[in-house]
Amino acid sequence: MKISFDKYQGAGNDFIMLDNRSGVYSSLSQLQLKKLCDRNYGIGADGIILVETTPDADFKMNYFNSDGNPSSLCGNGSRCTVAFANRYQMIGDKTQFKAIDGLHEAQLLSPFQVRLYMQDVNHLDAQKEAVVLDTGSPHYVQSVEELSSMDVKKEGAKIRYSETYGAAGINVNFLEKISDTSFAIRTYERGVENETLACGTGAVAGALAMHHLGETGGTKQIEMHTLGGILKVEFNFHDNHYNKIYLEGPATFVFSGSITL
Repeated sequence: MKISFDKYQGAGNDFIMLDNRSGVYSSLSQLQLKKLCDRNYGIGADGIILVETTPDADFKMNYFNSDGNPSSLCGNGSRCTVAFANRYQMIGDKTQFKAIDGLHEAQLLSPFQVRLYMQDVNHLDAQKEAVVLDTGSPHYVQSVEELSSMDVKKEGAKIRYSETYGAAGINVNFLEKISDTSFAIRTYERGVENETLACGTGAVAGALAMHHLGETGGTKQIEMHTLGGILKVEFNFHDNHYNKIYLEGPATFVFSGSITL
């Protein structure tokens, strides 16, 4: 099969984008998707996204991790999908699309910057060393010192594969405070089984967790400094619930190509 694709990245979190509105790529197997994401034998990416038709939104985003398995919401992938859909004139500057966790709205602030509306977060579990919450994907958030010298792959894998989180595992985020309005963050992503340069749902989880712990001085606009760039998180907090949550950041076209499987 010959596959035509675009490559996008959002703060270094990179994705293979496939236009599957005709259904031509629906038969791709888990092994084939994994091969496409392989950085040595394929195109190379943190994940792969099939853009499909749906009757109740402008498009549907069908996301797979780099291991070829379907996954939960990907925030950076969502923003890149919006930029991709705009590039091919599926949408204008504003859109409503469907992801695994429901409908999302998004806006292109420029051809390279996308603002994404996230689902509400109604529960955070503050544990002894971390905060656990779901922002479309499950996340473990822990504050640390000397983040830059951490072995995130090693330490993240210990938590991801711990008995506490079972076979499904969890995404693991380590944060270091810069100021009340900015935090450095590094993320180990399940399904990639490694550290990624950025994680959108992880950035949102980190911002909400720091607000929950009183580390933001009450500020509800936070900059999350990932290895791949800055992601902005904005939210409203009322009656112990987080709503009007937005993730904003770059969504950049890298290149187009074709590959034969």
